[in-house]
Amino acid sequence: MNNSMATRYWNRVASDGTWLTDTRTKRPIGPPPGEDLAAMRAGLGRQFGEVPKLWPHYTCEINDELARRGETSFEQRAEHAALALYGLHQQSKSVSMHRPDVRLGRALSQLRDSDRFSPKAIDDRVEAAATTTTFDALLIRLRGLVDLLRTINQPLDYDHLMRLVHDWHYDDGRRAARRQWAMDYQVWKHKSAGDEPSAES
Repeated sequence: MNNSMATRYWNRVASDGTWLTDTRTKRPIGPPPGEDLAAMRAGLGRQFGEVPKLWPHYTCEINDELARRGETSFEQRAEHAALALYGLHQQSKSVSMHRPDVRLGRALSQLRDSDRFSPKAIDDRVEAAATTTTFDALLIRLRGLVDLLRTINQPLDYDHLMRLVHDWHYDDGRRAARRQWAMDYQVWKHKSAGDEPSAES
């Protein structure tokens, strides 16, 4: 996946999850406007390019060869999916739901340890998501998991999520992403929720 130097929409926070400051106005550049997040949520269950209000937020380069055939790249699909999930996750939150270096497995382990849900229920949902074999099936499962993360104010790294979604298009990429996901989830799932404070809304 070509990450180039594009700045994704959600990258408006420091490494500790606090909003960055606009150098001109000296004011935080978050939380994002509600209309932006609404446009992103409109992308849930839709394909790249189907929501015109999302177009200004796309950063992936256009693949001319694919565009001539009316097709989109896996990177474009992955960014669209990540934006839609971010719009769901960030809705009505004053703190950032994007947190660098908090990969999906680690975030889900915090969900498991939150005491809000049965650990077995979370294990089952995580397994159902991780064992999907298609891009579309993965997105359906991720939507449910992100919605649960939102209820406990648990952020995750959307750059990493975008890479995971992108890699799910390939057999080898899916296997590698699944291994990383499993390692993160297993390493963290027995830690107490107090070891990794979640954000407050």
